[in-house]
Amino acid sequence: MDRIITWLPQLLNGAKLTILITILSVTIGLFLSVFLALGKMSKNPILNKPCSAYIFFFRGTPLLMQIYFIYFGLPQFSPALTIQSAFVAAMIAFTLNTAAYLAENIRAGLESIDKGQHEASKALGMTYGQTMRLIIIPQTIRRLIPPVGNEFIMVLKDVSLVAIIGLSDLTKVTRAISSSSATAMVYIPAMIIYLIITAFFSYVFNKLEKKYSVYE
Repeated sequence: MDRIITWLPQLLNGAKLTILITILSVTIGLFLSVFLALGKMSKNPILNKPCSAYIFFFRGTPLLMQIYFIYFGLPQFSPALTIQSAFVAAMIAFTLNTAAYLAENIRAGLESIDKGQHEASKALGMTYGQTMRLIIIPQTIRRLIPPVGNEFIMVLKDVSLVAIIGLSDLTKVTRAISSSSATAMVYIPAMIIYLIITAFFSYVFNKLEKKYSVYE
């Protein structure tokens, strides 16, 4: 028990970094994903093709390789592309990756809205932009809460990959303590912390889903 109390401050600091990267990358990625989804749905090839290629690339390559490339690969193209901060590099990688996955969820959500609503809006003289902003997107948001919640939890666990570029997230801190103290017992409180964090955010998303359920 005394050992756990000794480890706790380090584990909690690692957990703070894990939560921070998760919240920021999902929030920024969600914003970016809206434009990617609309771009992929566009009939204009100038918008459709780049957005489709972006989504295909980031969904089709491992996140681990994306982190490596952004932090270690970009400087080899040009010194100007060097990202000094490992935290910023991790944020960029997770944001770009999350945006690609959420874009597909948003696209599916937008396309799930009855086509009759588009026709009704057009009959009322509304432009495409007004229809999306005032009619379609507000309805889609309610349908997106479960997939966004799932993506959030997935990112929360995937943040452990940032250890490869030197960031001390919860997983790296746990491994460091395990190595220095020559015991694997530290993994028990670490997993409990992960479960507590996951349970808390799952509860938040479940409450949001019930509050804004499309079936109410």
